[in-house]
Amino acid sequence: MRALWHLALCGLLLPSLACGGGGAPKARAAVRNEHGPRVQTIVLDILNRHDSGLRQAADRIAAGFVRAEPTQQEAEMRQVLKLIRSPKRGVPELVISPMSFIAVVGKDGHCIARDTDPDPMKGMDLGGQFPVVADALKGKQGMSIGEFKAKDSDKPSVTVLMAAPAHYRGEVVGALVLGIPLWRLQQVLTKQLQMELSGKDSVVIWAYVYRGSELHHHGTPPDLDKLVPDFAARQAGLAKSPGGFTGEVAQYAYWYGYGVRPLRVFGPDIGVVLFRMEPQ
Repeated sequence: MRALWHLALCGLLLPSLACGGGGAPKARAAVRNEHGPRVQTIVLDILNRHDSGLRQAADRIAAGFVRAEPTQQEAEMRQVLKLIRSPKRGVPELVISPMSFIAVVGKDGHCIARDTDPDPMKGMDLGGQFPVVADALKGKQGMSIGEFKAKDSDKPSVTVLMAAPAHYRGEVVGALVLGIPLWRLQQVLTKQLQMELSGKDSVVIWAYVYRGSELHHHGTPPDLDKLVPDFAARQAGLAKSPGGFTGEVAQYAYWYGYGVRPLRVFGPDIGVVLFRMEPQ
């Protein structure tokens, strides 16, 4: 399957001699031995950092569930959410973050406020839609994958959801929820890898995040998008090598080494595709 996919790309994209030889053994080795494990470490660091920060922030806002006047609760909670992410007074683990939102959820499971105004999430039944939020309202912190309807697209925004209970005098009085879209996670991974390779002459590296048959990415080179192994190729490769696999492909006289690596911390069908091109 992988060989057929590679030959098809050579025929469609490279009428020149780029597919004639050479390959990308060095890039494949780097993807397998360096970048794949590094991505795993980055992802775990992101999750651990947000898990810790969310726990601190949830208890910081807890008094607002019981002390704030009902008519003022939404505005006060939104102000606290903004402070949580401020450099001077915020929770350090949440100040720099790829999250798209952080929101306060009442005991009934409905969103009281998120960190922007106007607030499209106000009143949303997050507890009813997402078990991880319902669990937080029972005292259990957790993480899961959820989907939100996107305003400008038919495709939902697939998001890493993290939720933590807010405690006041030993009782759970609400919850705090944050979301990191998979496309933002892809951007963080790409930028971090690129920064770490900034001293290497002309090395090109990009990351894509997949979930099942869908790719999640933003700002990637359109020509490189065409080279990402499709769902069938990923399935075939992972069936033979469940821990991940590498390959190589050429385009416009350049060879890329690529690797597919599952991120099972998110579930069985999410992972990354990494591309690296060595200088000529």
